[in-house]
Amino acid sequence: MSQSITINLSDGSIQFSFSAAAAQALKADLDVLISQMKAATAAGTPRRAPLSPTEHRHSGDVFLEVFCNPNLWPSPFAARVLLTLRDDRMRITTETGLSQLYDDLTTYLDQVI
Repeated sequence: MSQSITINLSDGSIQFSFSAAAAQALKADLDVLISQMKAATAAGTPRRAPLSPTEHRHSGDVFLEVFCNPNLWPSPFAARVLLTLRDDRMRITTETGLSQLYDDLTTYLDQVI
């Protein structure tokens, strides 16, 4: 069963149908990304080893893609993600903060689980 999730953006929000299982899968990928970024930041070396970009895709009522290149950001708190949301009639591509997306997922999962 899918309920609506709201993702907050700097200039508004988007809302779409999203299942709890899909949200948990995305949150798990973001957990890994955030952990890797925190570990790289904690190492404190000025020249850290490059991290692999995170690309999460979900096909359901709509297609959702989340992309983040962690090498562009000094910490997970500064990181931004590229969101693409599309179906057969529309396509939205925008950017939001990694921490904002994570918070929105957590809020959604607290409501549906």
